Amino acid sequence: MDDAQIVQLYWDRNEQAIHATSDKYGNYCTSIAKNILGNQEDAEECVNDTYLNAWNAMPPHRPSILSTFLGKITRNLSYNRYKHNTADKRGSGELPVVLEELSDLVSGKDDVEQAFDQKELTKAIDTFLDRLSPKKRSIFISRYWYTDSISEIAVRHNMNDGAVSMTLNRIRLKLHNYLLERGFEL
Repeated sequence: MDDAQIVQLYWDRNEQAIHATSDKYGNYCTSIAKNILGNQEDAEECVNDTYLNAWNAMPPHRPSILSTFLGKITRNLSYNRYKHNTADKRGSGELPVVLEELSDLVSGKDDVEQAFDQKELTKAIDTFLDRLSPKKRSIFISRYWYTDSISEIAVRHNMNDGAVSMTLNRIRLKLHNYLLERGFEL
């Protein structure tokens, strides 16, 4: 079933939408959640919550790219679950490592969001990513959007772990310098 048909099922309030979404995107959403949470049970719960959130969001929203829509919901729910788990000193996954890697780019100060116009920062990062080669962009997004492990990325791109780590370090440094050149104080 294609995405437009699945979205139409949501709009028609047909419960088959959940089954179709699960069949087509269940593994994708589970992978995102598990990479963030490191726990299969919590990941499955977030994926189920993704289906509920999609059900509640459509209508009025009609996503043009269903995979991105579902991935964003899953990612946000997983981050919220991660915050809950770590408040009680539980949980693992790739998220702590990913956040540590990005800590040089964005400080932990409370005024970061106030200091930058969020849309301008997003636009600058998008422009930076558009200028990367497809392979480097894929490596960066795999790590920092999907929170894939270094090993998973290495296998996907036929590289060794060290080469992936070095590539990510170089991209982060370039992004850091790119943002500084555009007036963003990091």
